[in-house]
Amino acid sequence: MLDARRLLTFRAVAHAGSFSRAAESLALSQPAVSQQVAALERALGTPLLERGRGGAAPTHAGRLLLEHADAVAARLELAGVQLAEVVAGARRTLRLGAFPSALASIVPEAIGALRTDEPDLEVAVEEGSLADIADGVRSGRLDIAVGFQDAAAPRRDHGGLRREELAAEPMLAVVGAGHRLAGRARIALSELRDDPWMAPSRDGLVVAACRAAGFEPELVLVVRDPLAVRAVAAAGLAVTLTPQLLARLALPGVANLPLSGPAPRRRLYALLPPAGAHERAVAMVGALRAACLSDVPAA
Repeated sequence: MLDARRLLTFRAVAHAGSFSRAAESLALSQPAVSQQVAALERALGTPLLERGRGGAAPTHAGRLLLEHADAVAARLELAGVQLAEVVAGARRTLRLGAFPSALASIVPEAIGALRTDEPDLEVAVEEGSLADIADGVRSGRLDIAVGFQDAAAPRRDHGGLRREELAAEPMLAVVGAGHRLAGRARIALSELRDDPWMAPSRDGLVVAACRAAGFEPELVLVVRDPLAVRAVAAAGLAVTLTPQLLARLALPGVANLPLSGPAPRRRLYALLPPAGAHERAVAMVGALRAACLSDVPAA
């Protein structure tokens, strides 16, 4: 069994690149830090740091151990945050992070479903990028995060977090009500090759789907907000792909068109801490799954 104190001392030296700077950050003497690291190296039977005039740098074994040391430090920090919240009674509030289209569709429905049984349930909601909200769960700032990925891509793992699958949903084409294809029941994605496009990013699912259909979209606008997407489409300025769940936003001026052939899909999932999850976070996962399965209005 590794000594946790020695492991974290080694971590401080590896990140600082210096025994003296690590000693300062740990409020220890430099000889004490050196002794801790040396004892860890003896216990493992291999050098962990290369000492030189330029400082201390991890060896191959040191780099491997540093990954585990970082994970241990993150778990200890998370445990401290969770316990402090228990003592303070702050865990009455469920803190949830999500991306815009989830906030516009399944998140409000899931919160409403939980409040049917718990009218006093408090939910604090934060919008952010997937990286930001995943970091929020990892650090304890958030209790649960909702993420998504291209269903055709390899499963995305978020180190140190528990991933719970919610649903997979097809993407629909979104065009203005006056678009030449707006009256069709179904279209091929390639039929939009000559249109101006908008997407949440320049290299995400929308662009990948267009490339898979054999064309490079003329991307005239990068926008993430679902209401803005629909306003731009309604004005006839650009077309895009949108998740089927957002067909629930039955706003005038746009047509949601199913795609012929195998449509691109996105996979929705929830992220939870690896341990000490908020008592209502698991219930939120179930509510989110149910919200994904509820009826979606026709385009």
